[in-house]
Amino acid sequence: MIKIYDTTLRDGTQGEGVSFSGRDKLKILRLLDEFSIDYVEGGWPGSNPKDIDFFKAAADLDLRHSKLAAFGSTCRAGSAPEDDANLKAILAVGTPVVTIFGKSWHLHVTEVLRTTPEENLRIIRDSVSYLVSEKREVVYDAEHFFDGYKADPEYALETLAAAREGGASSLVLCDTNGGSLPAEVAKTVRAAREKISDTE
Repeated sequence: MIKIYDTTLRDGTQGEGVSFSGRDKLKILRLLDEFSIDYVEGGWPGSNPKDIDFFKAAADLDLRHSKLAAFGSTCRAGSAPEDDANLKAILAVGTPVVTIFGKSWHLHVTEVLRTTPEENLRIIRDSVSYLVSEKREVVYDAEHFFDGYKADPEYALETLAAAREGGASSLVLCDTNGGSLPAEVAKTVRAAREKISDTE
């Protein structure tokens, strides 16, 4: 089954000269719902106070088809998800769907998060599991997945398995830098599907 996940209200605002008001975002959300878009990512409440206001206003809309998602990251290394301010902010806006991103690339685990590969797997698994326990549908966004897969296929696939073990309903394989060719994408997606089917 193919489902459409729209990121206009978050990623769409990152272009030069693009800035949506709260009213703009509500109008776009209504239109996306009329188009029967399955999921609409509304913003990142943990990093943008303006997004918190949007989610409060959006809660009063009677969406007929679209599920609204709040975006954020896994908990910090060395911390428990229930104590994480970012995850608390995501839950506070009350969306039925939560999308969190995590690190897939070994380089980013050690150089950006400054943690171990094992701890990264833990924070992915525990963050997803915590959000699921709070009755949210969780979409896991595997940041820089294709770069991570090229560098260390086994580890990149382990990050997906951790998210699935935590209870993620969907896994998003991000070609964040946009440098993967179609044949590479097909090969990598096949490997990911095989890995996930082996863990279920």
